[in-house]
Amino acid sequence: MALAVAVFLGGCASFSKDGGFDAVSTVAKDRLGKEAAWVRSDKDQDSVYLRTQELLAEPLTIDRAVQLALLNNRGLQAAYAELGISEADYVQASRLPNPGFTFSRKRGGEILTIDRTFSVAFLNLLTLPFVSQIEGKIYEQTKLVVANETLKVAAEARKAYINAVASQQFANYAEQVKDATEAGSEFAQRLAAAGNFSKLDHAREQAFYAEATGALGRARRQAISDRERLIRAIGLWGTGANFTLPDRLPDLPKERPELQDLEAYAMENRLDIQAGKLQTQSVASSLGLTKATRFVNVLDVGYLRNSVTNSPRETGYEISIQIPLFDWGSARVARAEAVYMLAVNQLAQTAINARSEVRESYANYQTSYDLAKHYRDEVVPLRRVITDEMTLRYNGMLSSVFELLVDTRDQVNAVNTYIETLRDYWVAEADLRTSLGGKLPTQEAVAPAVSMPANGPMTAPNKQGQ
Repeated sequence: MALAVAVFLGGCASFSKDGGFDAVSTVAKDRLGKEAAWVRSDKDQDSVYLRTQELLAEPLTIDRAVQLALLNNRGLQAAYAELGISEADYVQASRLPNPGFTFSRKRGGEILTIDRTFSVAFLNLLTLPFVSQIEGKIYEQTKLVVANETLKVAAEARKAYINAVASQQFANYAEQVKDATEAGSEFAQRLAAAGNFSKLDHAREQAFYAEATGALGRARRQAISDRERLIRAIGLWGTGANFTLPDRLPDLPKERPELQDLEAYAMENRLDIQAGKLQTQSVASSLGLTKATRFVNVLDVGYLRNSVTNSPRETGYEISIQIPLFDWGSARVARAEAVYMLAVNQLAQTAINARSEVRESYANYQTSYDLAKHYRDEVVPLRRVITDEMTLRYNGMLSSVFELLVDTRDQVNAVNTYIETLRDYWVAEADLRTSLGGKLPTQEAVAPAVSMPANGPMTAPNKQGQ
């Protein structure tokens, strides 16, 4: 009884008020600058609903999209339930095993026999602190895993937002191109009817308009698809899905930050690596416990109090032990050692993959920035100059309509490529955040209000065909 009391006072755990969620909310606040919410009651649901309505009252920004995902993504709420399961396992492992009581009543003729046995799993008492410690590490590991899942959901929402805005920007520009080519097609048709336009030139204008109409349809279809992906990422439905997106992506930062020692930063900050370390530690502790109990893993101690009619009362004790006659525990030890090596190698592979992901994402981040800047500052302005010059030559009858159409197509392609490179940069920036554990090591440069010449509307041809 003294041993049981000591174990109870030293190893018994109770449920926490937050259920382990404080660790997750701290990660969301420190690395994302956002609030995470675990919906466990109607009051929590009402609070999330009000906060969601506040966020949807204005056009959706990337920060608002991430915050909405942390509040409404049901897959994330399901992951939070893992905290409750793990904490329950930890509390259960820290509690004393219930004692057993056996009662039997037998009658043979005039003789009545009553047997009473009160037993305790003594080996479970001895190993209780070790089992509790192992489950405690698993609980801490679960906190890290769930917090890492929160970062993943935020990253997916960020990328879904970028793709949705980019697709809408593609569609808006495609509509501008289609309107311009429609005006050109109508003007060419009037010229052809007056006999001032050849059948070949007329067909080229009509083909350009038909291609622009098809491009607009594809752009609108992609915009719908990417918007639905964003809706799924932030967990909205019904009227909540009627949010407004901005017309264009954010501009490039003025300068691309040069980040140093990213691999070391990732090794220190990535939650999947921290969770892997805790898993390895818990498995190592379990391996030690398995080796300690390989020969004897069942040891019960019981108190006896028996009585028989017309006989003195019998009292005493009994010990129940498993005899290692056929099973010496070698299979259990071998399995525990294999599980340990599995955890060790999984952790090593996670670290190797993390280093590679950091190098790859940073290289992609740098290249995407340079490409977007190149198209913004070099390719698109040059294409605009060429188009202006070709229009002047066409108006002066120094070039054909075919040459003008080819150049216009090249300008449209340059604009679309710039939007693609801008989208790729912001996606690469989101991937870099993820590979580093959800947060960049330095503050990002503030994006200035730089005009984007690539997003201006195409000018419809006037009566001179300009």
